Amino acid sequence: MSQPVETFTPQQFHRQSREALANPQIRANFRKAMDGLMDKRRDAFAEWQLEELRQLGANIRLRALAHLPDLLEQLEARCEANGIRVHWAEDGEQACRIVTDICQRHGARSVIKGKSMVSEEMHLNAHLEKAGIEALESDLGEYLVQLNEQTPSHIIMPAIHLNTDEISDIMHDNTGTERTRDVDAMTAAARAQLRERFMAADVGVSGVNFAVAETGTLCLVENEGNGRMTTTVPPVHIAVTGIEKVVEHLADVPPLYALLTRSATGQHVTTYFNMISSPRREGEHDGPREVHLVLVDNGRSNIYQDDELLDTLRCIRCGACMNHCPVYTRVGGHSYGTTYPGPIGSILMPHLMGLDATRDLPTASSLCGACGEVCPVKIPIPDLLVRLRREAVGEGRGNVPGAGSKRTSKEVAAWKSWQWLATHPSAWRGATGIIGKLRGLAPAHIGPWTEYRTAPKPAAVPLHRLIKQYRKEDRS
Repeated sequence: MSQPVETFTPQQFHRQSREALANPQIRANFRKAMDGLMDKRRDAFAEWQLEELRQLGANIRLRALAHLPDLLEQLEARCEANGIRVHWAEDGEQACRIVTDICQRHGARSVIKGKSMVSEEMHLNAHLEKAGIEALESDLGEYLVQLNEQTPSHIIMPAIHLNTDEISDIMHDNTGTERTRDVDAMTAAARAQLRERFMAADVGVSGVNFAVAETGTLCLVENEGNGRMTTTVPPVHIAVTGIEKVVEHLADVPPLYALLTRSATGQHVTTYFNMISSPRREGEHDGPREVHLVLVDNGRSNIYQDDELLDTLRCIRCGACMNHCPVYTRVGGHSYGTTYPGPIGSILMPHLMGLDATRDLPTASSLCGACGEVCPVKIPIPDLLVRLRREAVGEGRGNVPGAGSKRTSKEVAAWKSWQWLATHPSAWRGATGIIGKLRGLAPAHIGPWTEYRTAPKPAAVPLHRLIKQYRKEDRS
């Protein structure tokens, strides 16, 4: 049985990664899975002008971010006009309260969930359980890790750390399914177990891959059909998403969809692509009677107001950076102890949790550049990792929550010594003879550094509050 999730924290990354490296089963599971995903991605893009498509994807995301306050206002207006009720949440706690309040207003006792990393980020399941509402994951991978009392180890393939025998044991121990190595039989058993829960659920909760401001459309990408069941069978559908998922036009979706599916799983298209623009209309025979959209900030406004770290918000959650990262592929997602592992998690989680809790994550990289080379929207992940390494020791702009915290004067002095050596090759060569003696003082986060100008830290203002300010400035 895999290690329970309660033992994983970002503060213990080094210990957790050493344990993962010493576990041959984890190493074998990830090596086999990652090799296959890298090969599939390469083959899927073989006949495409990949760099042109990546640049197009990057431009679409950059344009959306440049106009994000206006697009959020437009998205809200279009959704409301379509009959979708829009809610704003400044943090995960408020988002959980909004979802719980909707469930309680409808007397809901059970919730069925489609795949949603934002709901993981919010810890929604635990919040609903405290309110006496059962939340069941319907994505097969999410279902398995929930049965095993774990969290996802990958943002696309949550149970990628488990092999066939482990999955068989989990299903047998939790649902009574007969032990088997027949993957189709296990999938059929899970489908049968979940089908009844779809029909009985009071509320369906899903994520959002792309939210289209032009039309007020919520797009969901999936392979199993659970997303379609979650959003159509229960009488109430609640979609939760980060505020950065908005795009300007419906025509922006196909290029991003082409990049997402090929980068994530090597597929040309997924089995299902769902477009939700309204609740059930008069005369229609299926679909939810109510649709709610919860727009979650949770630190994203702070990222948005930094002209460099803003690039983090381009992410379309494909997981390609994880699949190609030499660190992630060896230690797995749970070693990071965070909702989003791997390279993207190492630049996102410091904003969500603070650098004092996550200061080891930006160093969980060889800076080989593979993550930046495969990112479908060209996020400069290695550059942002270096930026966050500087922030972690109290240098740079200091815009990230917890920047430079919990550093002793001894650690800072050691950092400055290593920084100087790393930027002076001749001095570095001369110091190789005494490196062993210096290791006692050296921080774990060593890398090449360049000077970065300092700037005052801007106040973090949630984007939905900025919208009115921007509109007022436009009118004046």
